[in-house]
Amino acid sequence: MKKVFNLFDLSQKVNYKTEILAGLTVAMTMIPESLSFAILAGFPPLMGLYASFIAGLITAVFGGRPGMISGGAGATVIVLIALMKSNGLEYVFAAVALAGILQILVGVFKLGKFIRLVPHPVMFGFVNGLAIIIFMSQLEQFKMVVNGEITWLKGTPMLIMAGLVALTIGIVVFLPKLTKAIPSSLVAIIVVFLLVFLLGIETKTVKDIASVSGGFPPFHIPNIPLTLETLKIIFPYALIMAAVGLTEGLLTLNLVDEITETRGNGNRECIAQGSSNILNGFFFGMGGCPMIAQTLVNLSAGSRARLSGIVASITILIIILFGAPVIELLPMAALVGVMIMVAIGTFEWASLKIFNKMPKNDVFLVILVALITVLLHNLALAVLIGVIISALVFSWESAKRIRARKFFDENGVKHYEIYGPLFFASTTAFTEKFDVLNDPNEVIIDFKESRVSDMSAIEALNVITNRYHKQGKKVHLRHLSTDCITLLKNAEAIIDVNIMEDPTYKLVIDRL
Repeated sequence: MKKVFNLFDLSQKVNYKTEILAGLTVAMTMIPESLSFAILAGFPPLMGLYASFIAGLITAVFGGRPGMISGGAGATVIVLIALMKSNGLEYVFAAVALAGILQILVGVFKLGKFIRLVPHPVMFGFVNGLAIIIFMSQLEQFKMVVNGEITWLKGTPMLIMAGLVALTIGIVVFLPKLTKAIPSSLVAIIVVFLLVFLLGIETKTVKDIASVSGGFPPFHIPNIPLTLETLKIIFPYALIMAAVGLTEGLLTLNLVDEITETRGNGNRECIAQGSSNILNGFFFGMGGCPMIAQTLVNLSAGSRARLSGIVASITILIIILFGAPVIELLPMAALVGVMIMVAIGTFEWASLKIFNKMPKNDVFLVILVALITVLLHNLALAVLIGVIISALVFSWESAKRIRARKFFDENGVKHYEIYGPLFFASTTAFTEKFDVLNDPNEVIIDFKESRVSDMSAIEALNVITNRYHKQGKKVHLRHLSTDCITLLKNAEAIIDVNIMEDPTYKLVIDRL
């Protein structure tokens, strides 16, 4: 029994009331979002709810981060729109299942740790861009379709919608000052629902998006030919979906780690997410990944354990089976108000305060990643571009740190004491430090304060020692690290580094 309790994190420290109420709140906010994205992609609406149930339950139980919520997210669904239009629903199911397999492989081979390569400015840009997307997506609920054209609400409908949203925001903001016994988001949804229902106020409801009534997710094997041609069609989509899902998931995991001051397990999360997508592919789900907005709703409601995610997913299933008539009456204004507050809470306002204190490169990264996130709605691409630019900037700055201290000893031997990393970006500056023609017949190049990092650095050593050799001069390379010596041995087949080690001067490794 102890193992079961550990699995679900249902220890004595868990506040069951808080977890259950948080789960109910999360379920209410997941329903319209999952339905909207399913409709946007051209899927049957229930596919979104099935994805939220399956992904939510599997990751809540087996995922690497208690408190994190997964479901049918737009980030992964957007990837599949083109496949849906070109090849149809059966290929979508196959791509979702294949994406799940790829995600499991990432977790099994422990590649989730590479999320650590994402710099903090990129995280700022990612979170800020996502907050803007969440906010902008809520504005769509202030529109309506008239004669096949989408227009803004006008007159009384607009005033009602705006008033109910304002009421929701007011409850979310001010209720915690009176009591935190019940999540303010859930109270806001219930109050606005009762107000609209009892007073007969006409406003947009969940039913205006789609019906949420259905049965248990049916088992379904994708009806596609098992050929290499099929694999060529679905693999690119599966690969991108897997990458987008893992990127958003691991970044969300890092964000929750910061909020809760605890540490999640990225590789375990990859395996859980992949397992949920395999099930989605065989149980009529559109696939999914962690949902940062719903995760923040969950955390703001006080949840810190797995129970809330389990409650949310089971609530969605119960609604599909039995509660659709009631849930379809939920005013969209209440859900919009909650999500607007999530967007406000998601935005890293602190990043604006420190803009004038951050390096210009980091400010540029924050703005660029946020813009790509907002304009392209592609979180994985935004983060990838941010990481690449950050790496290039780091390489450029590190390359400028290579320098050499030069002096002659009492025997007339010239010493070059190298400082800074020697790698592909600093090799040109390194070779320019030496005066081969005018140097004495014996030269010592000391790497005590440097590090030879890659094959480009080895080639630079080859070039320098060859130049001295052609002039009939002797070179000693000293304080080479064990890593460098290994690289030198590996490089013997393709380059000839003229190392003449001083026998009286031991390597650093020999002194340890």
